[in-house]
Amino acid sequence: MISRTLLRVASLGGVALGALVAVPAAAQDITSQNTPAEEAKDNQIVVTGSRLKQDPNNSALPLQIIRIEDLSREGINSAEQAIMYLNSNGSGADNLASNADVISTAAANRGANGASFANLRGQGAASTLVLLNGRRVAAHGLSGAAVDVNQIPFAAIDRIEVLKDGASAIYGTDAVGGVINYITKKNYTGIGLQGSADVTEHGGGNIYRLSGIAGWGDLQDNGFNVMAAVGYNWTKPLRGDQRDFVDLFQYDRALAPETRGSPFATIVPLAGTIIASAGTAPFMPGSTTQRVDAINVLNLPGREGCESIEGQGAYDWQAWNIPNFRYACAFDSAKSAYLQQQQNTLTYLGRAVARFGEHELALEVTGSDAQAHKVYSEIQVTPNTTSQNYTYRRIAGVNDATYDMVYDRLIAVFPTLGARGTPIAYRWRCLECGPREVETKTKTLRVGGSLEGPITDSWDYHAGASYADSRSSSVLGGGFYYTANLVAALNTGVINPFLLPGQTQSQAGLDLLETASARGEQVYRGKYSVFQADAGIAGKLFALPGGDSQLAVGVDYRKEKYDFFGNLTTVFAAPTDNTNNVAGVSREVKSAYAEMSFPIVPQFEVTAAVRIDDYSGFGSTTNPKFTAKFRPIEQLMFRASYNTAFRVPSFNQLFNGRSSTLYTGTALIDPSTCPSLVPTTTGPCARVTPAQQITGGNPDLQPETAKLANVGIVIQPTNRFSLSVDWWMINRKNTIQIFTLSELMRYYTSLSDRFPRNGAGVITGFDLSWANAGESKTQGIDVALRMGWDALGGRLTAGLDGTYLLQKKDRVVDSVPFLNKVGTTMPGGLFSPSGDLGLRWKHNAFLTWSNDVWSASLSQIFRDGYGNRVLAGVTAGTAVRSDVVYNVKPYIIYNTSVAYSGRKNVKLTAGIKNLFDTDPPFAISYDDNTGGGSSWEPRVADPRGRSFTMQVEVKF
Repeated sequence: MISRTLLRVASLGGVALGALVAVPAAAQDITSQNTPAEEAKDNQIVVTGSRLKQDPNNSALPLQIIRIEDLSREGINSAEQAIMYLNSNGSGADNLASNADVISTAAANRGANGASFANLRGQGAASTLVLLNGRRVAAHGLSGAAVDVNQIPFAAIDRIEVLKDGASAIYGTDAVGGVINYITKKNYTGIGLQGSADVTEHGGGNIYRLSGIAGWGDLQDNGFNVMAAVGYNWTKPLRGDQRDFVDLFQYDRALAPETRGSPFATIVPLAGTIIASAGTAPFMPGSTTQRVDAINVLNLPGREGCESIEGQGAYDWQAWNIPNFRYACAFDSAKSAYLQQQQNTLTYLGRAVARFGEHELALEVTGSDAQAHKVYSEIQVTPNTTSQNYTYRRIAGVNDATYDMVYDRLIAVFPTLGARGTPIAYRWRCLECGPREVETKTKTLRVGGSLEGPITDSWDYHAGASYADSRSSSVLGGGFYYTANLVAALNTGVINPFLLPGQTQSQAGLDLLETASARGEQVYRGKYSVFQADAGIAGKLFALPGGDSQLAVGVDYRKEKYDFFGNLTTVFAAPTDNTNNVAGVSREVKSAYAEMSFPIVPQFEVTAAVRIDDYSGFGSTTNPKFTAKFRPIEQLMFRASYNTAFRVPSFNQLFNGRSSTLYTGTALIDPSTCPSLVPTTTGPCARVTPAQQITGGNPDLQPETAKLANVGIVIQPTNRFSLSVDWWMINRKNTIQIFTLSELMRYYTSLSDRFPRNGAGVITGFDLSWANAGESKTQGIDVALRMGWDALGGRLTAGLDGTYLLQKKDRVVDSVPFLNKVGTTMPGGLFSPSGDLGLRWKHNAFLTWSNDVWSASLSQIFRDGYGNRVLAGVTAGTAVRSDVVYNVKPYIIYNTSVAYSGRKNVKLTAGIKNLFDTDPPFAISYDDNTGGGSSWEPRVADPRGRSFTMQVEVKF
């Protein structure tokens, strides 16, 4: 623990050392330069998280405001990159890199094709409320649960307000982890053009952006403003084989792929074949107890070896503790996947504002059109006696030579196997099929209007209405095949799954595969829409010794609707969800809120808010919020808040149908007979296979609830020095979750009803449907420091924003102890490829020098290390290796940039991201249930390596 702490401190290096020693930072995370002059009136504006006008520099809210200039300094030019930059954002699988490989077909993952989500405090994407100009936008059309931040019109953004506190008392559902409010420019005049490029040194993963904005009319002088903005982003793909750190065959570190689906097929048991079952498999030479039921003839003694075929390697039976797979081969599927998805996104915004006296009428249209191209590893086929009933049979004149080669090699080692001509069952990775491709198109639209103005000298009103929707569909590209056609093609014997080194598939075999192709088939489509209307008034109520008490009251109405349709039942290994069709479900939400401030004395103020939400289907929920601030002297402020929050289940979680699919992994054991949970080949811990994996919705789900608190101190002795430190807490109950297979087994005593059994008491499957269960507790400390001073003929500014995670623990059911999840992917030996990692410490530090013409910046991004995954063989002691890595190293990169604005209305910015070309640290992110993942962690690191950025801004 001491060495880890010293590492954190030492890692700050020169830039962060300056920030710590001489650079206190933004008290409040806001400085006077953050206040939008065009919106402020006596420095009083409505900020995210409140309905009352207030000075943002004197607010009790833990609010961070990020300007576009801050993002330009880091070479950030998309909403997804901005979210990943936030240290308050969790380390979950919410970005394009995390969702680039094989993922489950659960509804929660449908939107992974081209979508990115915010995840404040690591509470989950559905627990972060995303707003655009203070109002909701539609959830992604496929996921139906969270907002895809890629739809945000980045070209028109003026700033991003991040409320790091619960806000259900203000906004209703979803505001558990916090609120991200994208604020667009409001009174833009002239024409602005911008172009940027982010080009990697090692190739692949380049990002380009073009945008333009135009505005006419000044609200103050002309009484109107009309503005339009459009932007287009090109995100180019990055393949796994373009980066050396992608390598699943790292035997010394106990990392290896689990799948036996290899390009040169591995022989497996199947009724009626040369190995009829695992129990009839041949014994390993020299043994009378250890059977071998996965055999690749390349890996038999004296043969070429698995490595003779590109992408293959010997199956590491010791790492996975499966000795009966000793002669199998495996495949590095990570090199076939895109580390970064290809995506092209068009975003646009149009806004018109007219002022009538002191009243303003605004109309706004925003939208996006995104196309994502996801590419991942080639299909592997696994035989069974029903839908995938294929074998390799000896057919004279067609494949007899290949069959005899395989049979002769088998008999030479296992002479007791069946007669020549007996069918051979095999598991095969079909490289000739090409990588799997999914094309996803998503279109969003949001139209709305608002009217606001004064009622009296001290009272204002606002009213607005909007409609927003997100329509998304996914279509198969290459690499997918109709199951029946593929099985028929394999049974012809023309397609050769046993190609020796140097051999290639025959044209006849390739033609057969092409006739089975499912290219162009739609996987699924979905639409999410929301209509909302709101109205409220706010103003001064009565005088108190500390000033005027303010009151804001209002009402909201919202109607949400969701449609989902999956129409594939016959395509092999397609990411379909056809059993979970949801047709036209909807709900109405009627809400009323009130917020009131009490400035007791000039130094002390209390604010109270409450909101009542009434949901069709759930009933009502009431959530209060209390904030307090105490400023004994101008340079010192204490702040605190307490509130409750809630999150309602998504339509998918409620209405998805229940389905059952064949589980082909090797992690399932019977926990009633195997308390160690370490799988073995035989005995009480023997793996259970085959089994059915049950998924689906639960119409009886209830909202999850949360209690949140924040206590902080703000020190600001001068306008160039500030420091804020905040302790925060989020306690959730009745959490909506899907149990992982590891959790089901670990907590079998409480979850035994989720393991169906047959009449003989043998487990036949496991239930992963949605449930209200358990609770979580998260606590942390936020630190924000800023300092500025005159130096070297200009101004130096330095700062640091960091989050230290004190506690992150949960329990899936109330009857079990809490499980610590700070700094580990494997609490108690468990591993989740999709949950939040719970990094102990995260920070961003920067040092900037600027004058009227030039600016230069150096920044550091630090993401703490954590406990690595440890495979079953290491735990069981069968894989004893000196180089096993138990802890993932911290991820530390530096960015630098230089900007020139010496010509009027022109600004040039050039920079280097990942200055020292740091690779992601080694991490075992491989998931043996899906076959996805690799040797690095996309929830933490950027796989692109060093890149060079250039940005040009011109205004007319």
